[in-house]
Amino acid sequence: MQTKRIIQFLKDVAANNNRPWFQEHKAEYDAVRKDFEEGIASAIGCIAEFDSSISHLSVKDTTYRFYRDTRFSPDKSPYKRHLGAYIAAHGKKALHGGYYIHIEPGHCMLACGSYWLPTNILTSCRNEIMANIDEWRRIVEDQRFVRFFGTPEESSMAVKEGGEYDMDSDKGFGIVHLKSAPSGFPRDYEFIQYLRMKDYCCWKHVPDTFFDGDRWLNEMAKVFKVAKPMMDFVNNVIDDYE
Repeated sequence: MQTKRIIQFLKDVAANNNRPWFQEHKAEYDAVRKDFEEGIASAIGCIAEFDSSISHLSVKDTTYRFYRDTRFSPDKSPYKRHLGAYIAAHGKKALHGGYYIHIEPGHCMLACGSYWLPTNILTSCRNEIMANIDEWRRIVEDQRFVRFFGTPEESSMAVKEGGEYDMDSDKGFGIVHLKSAPSGFPRDYEFIQYLRMKDYCCWKHVPDTFFDGDRWLNEMAKVFKVAKPMMDFVNNVIDDYE
């Protein structure tokens, strides 16, 4: 991908987030969007080499509209400030976890897993972790996993105005964490940090130049291969409900 061009366009959108400006620069948006979608097509092909469950997806199955839904947000700017793709075997709206690629000036990211799980499924995930804690720890305490994504204790989030999440570290495991044990679970459980998580996803920030050209595909694959066992563990629970 031509990262410099994409990043510059997103910066311009952030500085001129209104319909008249966007219409004047629609041709640039179309070129940037086409470049991004070609990159995502390559990403799907690359991920399918180690996760065949997503091989049926098209680019359209994974990407989002650039136009914001402003109905319930105090921010009425009409356009997003990022480009993103969620490569998930069961689709963008399914609970089944997937791989996420995010391009935004100063906030580019790779992420993997599931978030915003309903309470009943989240409870089942916690029970599954307790019942198979040795297997879970082998996955998420693996040196490569910790190097890429850290630990629940290291992860931290801040909620910005409008309810959006703002990660304040370069990596993370879990977006939202309870301050104490979830209801119905023992407070003195030895590995309570894994039960206090309200989602099971991990992320890694990357430089704005990360996605330039096509060499990033191999680096992306390394990150997602390490995250996949954690996602598979949780998806095995989620799939019982879908």
